[in-house]
Amino acid sequence: MSKAPSKPPPAPPSLQELRKEIDAIDEQVHRLLMARGDIIDRLIQVKQTQEVGSAFRPAREASMMRSLVERHRGILPLDTIESIWRVIISTFTYVQAPFSVHADVSVGEPAMRDSARFHFGFVVPYVGHFSAQAAVEAVAKSKGDLALVSAISSRTPWWNLLEAEGAPKIIARLPFLERADHPAALPVFVISRVADDAMVTEVQMWSVRVSGWNADIARALAPLAEIVAVPDTAFDGAALLVSDAGSGFEKIKTALIQAGASVRSSALVGSHATRYTVPPNGSAKP
Repeated sequence: MSKAPSKPPPAPPSLQELRKEIDAIDEQVHRLLMARGDIIDRLIQVKQTQEVGSAFRPAREASMMRSLVERHRGILPLDTIESIWRVIISTFTYVQAPFSVHADVSVGEPAMRDSARFHFGFVVPYVGHFSAQAAVEAVAKSKGDLALVSAISSRTPWWNLLEAEGAPKIIARLPFLERADHPAALPVFVISRVADDAMVTEVQMWSVRVSGWNADIARALAPLAEIVAVPDTAFDGAALLVSDAGSGFEKIKTALIQAGASVRSSALVGSHATRYTVPPNGSAKP
C-alpha cells in the first residue's frame, strides 16, 4: 500500500508580509507612547507641580530599569533598550516639569555629551560647564535641573556644596548598566534636588574631611568603599567623597581612624541605586 504524498512545508512569509507586521508593531508602539503621554497629562493635573525640586523619581526609575533588564530577550542589544527607556522617561519628565542638564565638560566634552544624550535624549537642554563646581552651583540655583559630574575623579571637592540641608544631592550614578563596551561608559553622578521619598538609598554617599591622608590609608579603605579624594589644605589632608555600598559608615570611619587619619567632619550628600554589571555573555546581574 503506497503512502499518501506528504504535504509540502508551508511557504515562508514574503518580505512584504513581514514588513506589514513590522508596520503594525510600529503603529502600536506609537499609539502606546501617545497613550502614555495622555496619562502623563492627567498626572500633571493631579500633581499640579506640587513636588519639591526635580520631577525625577530615582527609586521608581531604578525599579523600572531592573524590570527591563530581567524581561529583556532577543537580538535587540540591551544598550539600545536602556537608551530608549531612558529617553522616554526623561522626555516625559521634561514635559511634566522642564529642566536642563548641566554637565562638567572638563572631564572630556565628547564623552560627557554622549552620556547626557544617551540618558536624556535631545529634547532636554544641555548646558556645558568648565568645572564640576560650576555645574553643581547652576543646579543649586534652579528648581529642578540636573548636574552630571565625574564619579571617579575630581580637581575640587564639589561635593562640599551638597552638605547643607536643602542643598541638591547625588541621586543616581550612570550608567546604571555597566559593561566594558557601553556606548556611554563615562561614570557620572547625577545631582539634583528631589523629594526625600523619591530617593533610592542602596548606596550612600558621604562627604568626609580628614587630616593625615596618604596612600596607605587609601589602600586600607579600598575593600570597604569607593573613594574620590582631593587635597584639602584646611586640614592638611583630603576632602573625600565616600561611597558606602553596605559596609556602614561607622565601620568606614573606624577604618579611617585605625589607619591613622583624623576625621574632621562628615555629612551625607546623597545616595543612588546599586548598579547592574553586564558580563560579556550579555546577561546582567546586580
